[in-house]
Amino acid sequence: MSGAQGMSVTSAFSGMTRVDPVVFKAACPDCRAHFELSANALRLAIGATPRTTFYSFTCPECEAAVRKPAGERIVELLTGGGVRTLRLHSTV
Repeated sequence: MSGAQGMSVTSAFSGMTRVDPVVFKAACPDCRAHFELSANALRLAIGATPRTTFYSFTCPECEAAVRKPAGERIVELLTGGGVRTLRLHSTV
């Protein structure tokens, strides 16, 4: 056999090292704390306009609900990092 057909899962992944989870740097506008959050601590909402596209999280220091605007680059980084995304639909 040649190529991938004759390759076992063990041999395919041999030599690979552990992959560190993606973390995002964030800050709380209420308490001014700076911290890192995992992808599952963030939520991304993509709306029809830039005003309705945002990400949110709960501050680990003061537990405030934080909502910040997300431009194209932020959307790209968050979706690429595995952040759960909600697509908001217009009712018009």
